[in-house]
This record gives sequence, structure tokens and C-alpha cells, in this order.
Amino acid sequence: MTIFDDEPRKKPRPHEIGQDLSLLSVDELSERIALLRDEIARLEAERAAKGATKSAADALFRRG
Repeated sequence: MTIFDDEPRKKPRPHEIGQDLSLLSVDELSERIALLRDEIARLEAERAAKGATKSAADALFRRG
């Protein structure tokens, strides 16, 4: 046991834009692609929700 065992380990970032990809394995690249696809789906869902809210507000305040 070393003195460093009690120190919290830093979590590696799942992905950083512009990161050097040459050190990643094919499996690691596939995992990151899946994470990014999930994040894109989450962002698109939020954008759609905000668009629906804006459309409802526009319809409410539109007076002939």
C-alpha cells in the first residue's frame, strides 16, 4: 500500500472535442461514438421541447 492509494482518482473525460484519437483502441472509439450519439439524441430532444414551448407561446400571443 502506498500513500497515494487514499487519494481520489480523477475520472477520465469521456470525450473532449479535438482530442488526439490515435491512442484509443477500436473498442474505446466505439464506446465514445455511442456516448456522443446518446448526447446528440438528448440535445435534439431538448431542442424539440424548447421549439414546442416557443411555438405554443407564439400561438398564445398571436392575435389575428
